Amino acid sequence: MFKELCKARYSCRAYDSKNVEADKLAYVQECVQLAPSAVNRQPWHFIMVTDPVQLQAVKDAYHRDWIQNVPAIIVCCKNEEAAWTRRYDGHNHADIDLAIAVEHLCLAATEAGLGTCWVCNFDINQLRAGFAMPEGYEPFALIPIGYPADKPTEKVRKAICETWERR
Repeated sequence: MFKELCKARYSCRAYDSKNVEADKLAYVQECVQLAPSAVNRQPWHFIMVTDPVQLQAVKDAYHRDWIQNVPAIIVCCKNEEAAWTRRYDGHNHADIDLAIAVEHLCLAATEAGLGTCWVCNFDINQLRAGFAMPEGYEPFALIPIGYPADKPTEKVRKAICETWERR
């Protein structure tokens, strides 16, 4: 059930160095491509980084020890020029569209027995300097992906009555 998948997904911060099978990575890619976006613009570009030299360049932009063992990182990029913009207030939906696609990625990975973690606190300039970005795209998030070497901690969430109302 979907609720069980949502419960199983967590921010994994310890990975086995074992490489992920190509069919599992392909499954995740297919699930991401099914993500909806405003006006179906799909203003995203994903880079699956597994080459050791390229992988180190990405890891160097995030200064945490736990990421060093991960066998792959997906660099998630957005293109604000390609995204839909709401005409009433000029709000660009690139961030929203990409967030939906990235969560599809994380849930698909969980279903495949893999761990992921949203990493947004990385040095964008260092990433750009050490890693070639596609023209017109900017990095949005890094998603380490691999076999978990840790166990999820209990999720603490606000009560539904604190975040929902009925009118």
